[in-house]
Amino acid sequence: MVDCNVCHSPIPVVVWGTGNVGRAAIRAVHAHPDLALAAVIVASESKVGCDAGRLADLPVGVAGDLGVRATRDVDAALASLGGGGALVYAASGELRPDEAVADIVRALAAGAVVVSTSVYALYDHHSAPPEVRDPVEQACAAGRSALFVSGIDPGWGNDLLPVLVSGLGARVEQIRCQEIFDYSTYDAEDSVRYLVGMGQPMDYEPPMVGAGVPTMVWGGQIRLIARALGVRLDEIREVVDRQPLTEQVTTALGDFGEGMQGALRFEVQGVVDGRALIVIEHVTRIVADVAPDWPAPPAGGDGAHRVVIEGRPRIEINVEATDEDGNRSAGGNATAADRIVNAIPWLRDAEPGLYDGLEVPLTPSVYLRTPPPMP
Repeated sequence: MVDCNVCHSPIPVVVWGTGNVGRAAIRAVHAHPDLALAAVIVASESKVGCDAGRLADLPVGVAGDLGVRATRDVDAALASLGGGGALVYAASGELRPDEAVADIVRALAAGAVVVSTSVYALYDHHSAPPEVRDPVEQACAAGRSALFVSGIDPGWGNDLLPVLVSGLGARVEQIRCQEIFDYSTYDAEDSVRYLVGMGQPMDYEPPMVGAGVPTMVWGGQIRLIARALGVRLDEIREVVDRQPLTEQVTTALGDFGEGMQGALRFEVQGVVDGRALIVIEHVTRIVADVAPDWPAPPAGGDGAHRVVIEGRPRIEINVEATDEDGNRSAGGNATAADRIVNAIPWLRDAEPGLYDGLEVPLTPSVYLRTPPPMP
């Protein structure tokens, strides 16, 4: 039998964005034996010319220099794929969803497989609005390419994981997916302060939990779980709660004043016959001791993703990932990046079109190996 790993060249990959997800994506592409980093696109002029390995926090002396220099020249970067390859789109889409979709459509139409965490409306492409879905479908057809948009939450934490774990039960009464984090070390100040509302007056309305927004972001995950389990939903509901700080706190992001928002909790509920059967819940704090009566991570950590299957037996799965010197936010972001990067070879062989977290298999790791010696 011929070893297929020596029968083809690695798939060239461009990583667009070097933030929380992009850094992890560069590391994942570099480590994957079937992928080769071709280019890195950055938004900041100060990063132009920087080596991708340095931007991705790869160890100096092991693989810190990858020989790939960051660029703002999108045309040149995409041209390096030669009309094929793959794009990891990790540029932010929260505040610029239309621009993100346009970037993705451009790459798809040019023949590149695209994986991304950036467009919430496409996490469940079956329920994406036509104005988002239609141009993406047309681009996939034109370029004979494929798109997979996923992450952790929304993403594998509330599609693959709960569906898999539900199969271990004899009776399932409720599926609850939780993300529980404090944002004291989260490297995204605008999102923390203005999207989530941390440090804002209690009469400030955080865009993240504006009416209909949680359903727009997480409703697709509720529908994915329902579809997998054969459940017909009556409605999707939203429940929001917020708590103020009882004293000023200071984090890596600066000061957060007494009386200002210090914690946010919300649920997106898939309802059947008046009961919330599928629930995605977020519990977010700016520091760990705010809202002490709310759910907390196990073992007093700063964050975790949890799936709870209420029924017989009751099943609880806690996932804690760390990266970048033990940071759990970075660990979660790394799992999101790894999920989409590891899907690239499968997508490269798939039929053109859009795929979701239940359609793209979670393949066994290709990374198990003896680590190189440290210098």
